[in-house]
Amino acid sequence: MKIIHSGRWLIATCFLLQQASAQQARPDNIVLNVTADPARSAAITWRTHAAADSSYAEIAPSTPDPAFTAKAARKAAGTTGVISDTLAVRYHHVVFNDLQPNTEYAYRVGKGDHWSEWFQFRTAGLPGQPFSFIYLGDAQTNLLSLWSRAIRKAWSAAPDAKLIIHAGDLVNRGNNYNEWQQWFEAGSFVHASIPGLMTPGNHEYYYPNDSGVVSVFWRPQFTLPENGPAGLEETCYYSDVQGVRFISLNSQEIEINERLLHLQRDWLEQVLKENRNRWTVVTFHHPVLSTKKTRDNKFVRDHIKPLLDKYKVDLVLTGHDHTYARGREGNQGPVYVVSVSGPKMYEVDPAPWMHKTGSHEQFYQIIRVDDKAIHYSSYTVDGALHDAFKLQKQAGRQNTLTNLMKP
Repeated sequence: MKIIHSGRWLIATCFLLQQASAQQARPDNIVLNVTADPARSAAITWRTHAAADSSYAEIAPSTPDPAFTAKAARKAAGTTGVISDTLAVRYHHVVFNDLQPNTEYAYRVGKGDHWSEWFQFRTAGLPGQPFSFIYLGDAQTNLLSLWSRAIRKAWSAAPDAKLIIHAGDLVNRGNNYNEWQQWFEAGSFVHASIPGLMTPGNHEYYYPNDSGVVSVFWRPQFTLPENGPAGLEETCYYSDVQGVRFISLNSQEIEINERLLHLQRDWLEQVLKENRNRWTVVTFHHPVLSTKKTRDNKFVRDHIKPLLDKYKVDLVLTGHDHTYARGREGNQGPVYVVSVSGPKMYEVDPAPWMHKTGSHEQFYQIIRVDDKAIHYSSYTVDGALHDAFKLQKQAGRQNTLTNLMKP
């Protein structure tokens, strides 16, 4: 594999065994991502065939009158070189700035005679205004056939969610384009309408040498904040949404790279120390507290957990173990959740920290936040409520957790 770094883009040529879907002139694989400030900006990425060496995005405040399109502002996209496995494509990205908070916008991407449909989204509101977000654990396998029901059910339960957290292992083989194609098709317009906050898992990595490298598709097909440590762009970052600081850590690099472990730890402490938001949610792939006795993410637990405790992080949302478990250590500190949205399943090994568990079921989570409390609900993909709790702030004390479901 030959890899060439060019600006923000990773341009690569790789050869895979599976045939990717044909790509036409009209843009596809359109995804909306969080920015550092989703109240005032929006990031959009899309794919075209290799011949489209330029592309554009148009945006306008959405109105009931379809004539709003005449007022759309156009912006030229950043475009990759040709990226080829069994299919030669280009990726394009735009970040729209100077947007208004809590405002409905419509956008489309393309050029000439080849444009996408108009997608609608609402920018984040101001701190203290209530909102909901979606959290999904590992998708990983059978993406189009079975994971699709998890993301679509989650969207139907919270169509006005301000973001979707994807807690790593979005696919099984990070450099297999066929799997990414299924991931995009399974989410369809949901990816283009609700900003995604994705963190990489071990299955987004490959190993051309002794050190792991994130998928060649990760940075071209997502446009995520670049406010993290150098060398971890778009995998370690934060986004502030309506009084919540969401932080993504790259736990794969914590587990395999000592230098990047310390770099992330120091960066995390600074980001937590400077945080002025009321709530803090941290997501990464490898659980601090595993649901399997045979698994122990020692570097995460030894180096990251002390900071989560010290700075009173509220929620820690993870994946990796392909089960469901939720609880705290000794009724204090962050609430830890492990969840799975795809069909790859393991058994839970019960442990004292767990209040609620689940095995051999696909889950999605809807989390509502207001100034006083976090209201957490976990559902199985048939819409049945599996777990629920309320987390309330207490000045100078540990958060009060009220369990709303029996163990």
